[in-house]
Amino acid sequence: MDVKRLELLRELAERGSVAAVARATHRTPSAVSQQLKVLEREAGVALTERVGRGIVLTGSGRVLAQTATDVAVALERAQAVWDDFVATPQGEVTLATFPTGGQMLLPGLLRTVAETPGLVVVASDHDPSIREFPELAADHDVVIAHSSDDKPWPGRGLVTVPLLTEPLDIALPADHRLAGRASLAPGDLEGENWIGVPHDFPFEWVYREIERVTGSPVRVAQRFSDTKVTESLVGAGLGIAVLPRFTARDARDDMVLIPLESIRAVRWVSALLRRDRAERPSVRRVVDALRAEASRVAAVHGGV
Repeated sequence: MDVKRLELLRELAERGSVAAVARATHRTPSAVSQQLKVLEREAGVALTERVGRGIVLTGSGRVLAQTATDVAVALERAQAVWDDFVATPQGEVTLATFPTGGQMLLPGLLRTVAETPGLVVVASDHDPSIREFPELAADHDVVIAHSSDDKPWPGRGLVTVPLLTEPLDIALPADHRLAGRASLAPGDLEGENWIGVPHDFPFEWVYREIERVTGSPVRVAQRFSDTKVTESLVGAGLGIAVLPRFTARDARDDMVLIPLESIRAVRWVSALLRRDRAERPSVRRVVDALRAEASRVAAVHGGV
């Protein structure tokens, strides 16, 4: 079987439609469909079936798509062995990160990578919900993701590299009645106005835990994904919020962060990679540098 046609089947399994595969591989949908039909003839069994106006993989198609992943991993591993023999890691590595992850990790990472001649990281920031982070791995070599637990993406076939665990603190206006406390219990926060995050973002579960412990609803007045907007509203006295300690600590003179008691409020930060890309020497070098930078950040800030 042709490796390139196997890769198209794998892309169909991951992206879900011929149109999406065509866009990702810079082909026309008809060209993709034609190559899949050739692969089906080579396999001797039906690999796809029509459902509505689209197609989905059959059981045989899903098995062969997994085989295609194994082939891609083996090819990347073989290429990595050769590259390690003849050259240092080089080339372009694309990286996607959530904004505060980039704020924490990118400056040190990019400085370290610059020490390897011929290796370049091209980074971009994204702010998806927790469940959407794996989708970024289809188009980026490395994805820096955050989540409300340490195993949020089961069954996605991705390599997950733990980076750090960051405490989530309660952000208060500097002149708030509780601003002088060393720590806060959930009950201290009843009746407050909150500046929240969009639903299914990693901080949202903290509000649900506060409601569970206190038995009272958390009143969210506004919701923002950009923590800088949240910080400005808290500083202006318009509410309180849950914010990440490493990037929000000392961010403003008109806002303070205080740890929360009774609830282990943290977020897990990880790197997500497709299995074949994880074998590339250039990607491995970037991930190693990313882990080292995450350890440095956690040590500086006293991570949990």
